[in-house]
Amino acid sequence: MAIRCHSATLDGVPPFDLQFLGHSTVLVTLDGVRFLTDPVLRGVGPLRRHGPSAHPSTMTVDVVVVSHAHRDHLDLPSLHGLRGSPLIVVPAGLGPVLRRAGLHRVQEVVAGDEVGVEGAVSVRAFPALHDGFRPPFGPRAAALGFVITGSSRVYFAGDTDLFPEMGRLHGTLDAALLPVWGWGPYLGPGHLDPGRAAEAVTLLAPRVAVPVHWGGLFPRGLHRVWPHRLVEPPQEFARHVERDGGVTEVRILAPGESTTVGARALTRAR
Repeated sequence: MAIRCHSATLDGVPPFDLQFLGHSTVLVTLDGVRFLTDPVLRGVGPLRRHGPSAHPSTMTVDVVVVSHAHRDHLDLPSLHGLRGSPLIVVPAGLGPVLRRAGLHRVQEVVAGDEVGVEGAVSVRAFPALHDGFRPPFGPRAAALGFVITGSSRVYFAGDTDLFPEMGRLHGTLDAALLPVWGWGPYLGPGHLDPGRAAEAVTLLAPRVAVPVHWGGLFPRGLHRVWPHRLVEPPQEFARHVERDGGVTEVRILAPGESTTVGARALTRAR
């Protein structure tokens, strides 16, 4: 898949890097701080992992953000496998789940909370429209997205449907990591499909959009019946965005691929 990269520094504002590791897992390196979103680095239950393997023991991560409690987003073995002791930021109510599993460097947040990380780099919890129940016995915690802010700004939507409050971020984002599908042949409620993800792009108006939550996990054996669901959603998303005629550049990354988002002018609205 073609990736357009821009690496020059402009007006002293450095570029930043995005590496898509499959499903909703993205490594964001911004101002020297490494964020990992919803780390699921293996197959989960009946879901088989597709694409290259990701080995958490080789990753040095400073901060992990977990959007909600579903097992394809909050995977305790993947968290345990990460090197060091990253700060894990989770929706309020999920802290006990992690602490019972022996993960104690945990910060619980609600929408609007901001966590300082290093220097001017921070992460702010943003609302999401998605069920936050952890099957089979709970708990239930509100799903969140996150806005990572430093010299640039990156929005990770987590799992969500379209909601008007996305417009609060309009024109302030250098990159948006947007879900465009799920882990099976059909989508349940609380998800973005390619068309609705393109509507989210219109609301957000980021410089760059990277489609996530596609192709990384699929029920065992069903990829032979619905192989197109492993590859088509991001392409369909890109076509919708192009048809809508916005200013956003879509970068499709296969699992394991990286891109560098070039610097922006300091005059860009924040």
